[in-house]
Amino acid sequence: MLGKAPPTGLVLFGDGRKMAAAPLYCVCRQPYDVSRFMIECDICKDWFHGSCVQVEEHQAMDIDVYHCPNCNVLHGPSLMKKRNNWHRHDYSEPDDNTKPVQAGTSVFVSELQARTFPSADEILVRMQGHHVTPRYLEKHGFQSPIMVPQLDGLGLKLPPTSFSVKNVEYYVGGDKIIDVIDVARQADSKIKLSEFVKYYYSPNRPKVLNVISLEFSDTKMADLVEVPDVAKKMSWVENYWPDDSFFPRPFVQKYCLMGVKDSYTDFHIDFGGTSVWYHVLWGEKIFYLIRPTPENIALYEAWSSSPNQSEVFFGDKVDKCYNCVVQQGTTLLIPTGWIHAVLTSQDCMAFGGNFLHNLNIGMQLRCYEMERRLKTPDLFKFPYFEAICWYVAKNLLETLKELREESCQPPAYLIEGVKALTSALKKWLKREVYEVPDHIRPTHLIKELTKEIRYQEEEQLGGNSCKPVKTQGSSSMWAMMRSAADRGFKARRAARRLRDHGASKTPSNLDILELHTQEVLRRLEVAPFNEDATLCSRVNGKFKKTTSSSSAAAARNLDNDLRLILCNGRIIRGRPTSPSTEAAIEGMLTMAGLLYPETTASQEPWWCSPVHRSLDSGTHFLFVCYKLERDEHGVTQPWFDCACCFPHQQDEWRSLSCQTQLSQEIQENKNFMDRQGSNREAWCSASKYTGTTLSPLLHPSKRPAPTPPPVSNQATKGKRPKKGLATAKQRLGKILRINRHSRFFV
Repeated sequence: MLGKAPPTGLVLFGDGRKMAAAPLYCVCRQPYDVSRFMIECDICKDWFHGSCVQVEEHQAMDIDVYHCPNCNVLHGPSLMKKRNNWHRHDYSEPDDNTKPVQAGTSVFVSELQARTFPSADEILVRMQGHHVTPRYLEKHGFQSPIMVPQLDGLGLKLPPTSFSVKNVEYYVGGDKIIDVIDVARQADSKIKLSEFVKYYYSPNRPKVLNVISLEFSDTKMADLVEVPDVAKKMSWVENYWPDDSFFPRPFVQKYCLMGVKDSYTDFHIDFGGTSVWYHVLWGEKIFYLIRPTPENIALYEAWSSSPNQSEVFFGDKVDKCYNCVVQQGTTLLIPTGWIHAVLTSQDCMAFGGNFLHNLNIGMQLRCYEMERRLKTPDLFKFPYFEAICWYVAKNLLETLKELREESCQPPAYLIEGVKALTSALKKWLKREVYEVPDHIRPTHLIKELTKEIRYQEEEQLGGNSCKPVKTQGSSSMWAMMRSAADRGFKARRAARRLRDHGASKTPSNLDILELHTQEVLRRLEVAPFNEDATLCSRVNGKFKKTTSSSSAAAARNLDNDLRLILCNGRIIRGRPTSPSTEAAIEGMLTMAGLLYPETTASQEPWWCSPVHRSLDSGTHFLFVCYKLERDEHGVTQPWFDCACCFPHQQDEWRSLSCQTQLSQEIQENKNFMDRQGSNREAWCSASKYTGTTLSPLLHPSKRPAPTPPPVSNQATKGKRPKKGLATAKQRLGKILRINRHSRFFV
């Protein structure tokens, strides 16, 4: 008797004490391991690991009464089931003569080989390898299977035809547990690769075993195989899956298929509606192909959920089932959703892989939802399918924005695919459990996708003519659909947004402060002290690159003037602002370490006291001013500058230019910090801000911490700091979203 859940018990000690513990089983006296197959002795009722008593899981199905090695001595060998038929999964089934043939049995295979089917020449597209490119599929679609008779031009790298099953064992490892299919029963079981190799080379094979799910991306054999270029360039996993994802990366690109003669896999759709490539290294396979029409898909779902599925040949339920013979050295690419069965007409080794792509997004999602309705086990589904859909949605949103900014009309398949994807994401969010990766705001992402789709539809209804989508070179659709890190659009996007912003409206107060803060952070990242003298001119230069439209907009809003004064880490404003603007500015300055709150609650609020009361010989001010002025040609231009000043006497002010006394101020500040150490109050009252930096001279990560950091040791090495320990620069960068979402790029 076989099973996976042996009874539990207690461990008895020599002094009679009882203690609950994991019971021990088998001749090896080891505790129960859920990952290992076990079988129960029908005499002594003890459980044994199959590997310890030389009984494989697929062999246990043939045992009627099992005797363990100890009971075998007294009661003889195990009793095997008697074969009563050759056309049923259970060959010992009574009254079998009145029951129909089931898929995979020897009678079924013989009848299948004797049947005739329409030739796949009606549906196949025969091509040379160098013609099978993303550009070709984008132009002509990927709706029909493609057959490539030779490897040349495909970019497919494979071992030589002399590569054997023993070589697979060498590169993958004989101890690797693999899934095998008992073809006559259409049942899945696990076995060591070394045991399958012994079976394969045995002169008399007691049954037909088929290996179709050996994924070897994590083995040494991965270096021997390179997937076709078209699959690599189109694959969602290759292009969109981030390296820092919380979810494990799906490995579905490299499979080794080892089947003996008469192996059969019944009709199915590859998981997640993936497209698939097959290459027969040696041997031969016969594919039975059915179009993925809505009618056939509905028939397939009903057939898959029927109790007599194995007794009905699905090819008889549709209008046409095509026969496609794939011989040695031939590559076959099957598109999304195609229903197919496979017969191995002779011993065969093949390589293949699955990939999701943008051409058939709607069909991929329909296949996934069908798997959910059929309650397909996770083992037979695409790993983290929903997670990768979120990654794809995020990247396709960037693609649509890029195409719109480039005045290029997206292809119809992409618009339809994004529509289907957006609808699916909305539905998934309504469930209690869903896979949303980190750093993705699902509601915001869906909203932005909906907005882009609506814009494209309005453009099409309005009859606006757009440039055609480029399909070659570095600006091809597939290059544009790569992840943001791999595309070269960031610089152009930054320039366009800065230009468009200036052309459309006058920057607001928050925009000015945000731009200036980003410039400060950029300088701190490169070199904290070596660019103070040129910062003002660089910022002025950026703002003065305006167009006539921006000048007109500025002329209509000449009172857009922001003036801020920082005194002792406090804001003294020369022009009133709204409470929301004030709160936002103070919040950003606080996060940057430029604004410090009152030290005691009893102190009088700074805004209630006259400015001259807080002035002393050590006080230092920073003015930040933004105005709109007309140049010598009468054109209105934005003007942005800062000045540092301190009172020479209480009734006098001496202004310092941003370009003067820089070295002296820096040296004085350094000397002061050396003397004061980490005294926060002294630093706040006496530190001097120079130039237009709006920040202390020390880099944020160099500032004295309010609490000492934990002592570095082996336990904490390599771990990310807690949120509260992040630097001011990191916190401010997150608020301003300078990496992706800011309106200014400097």
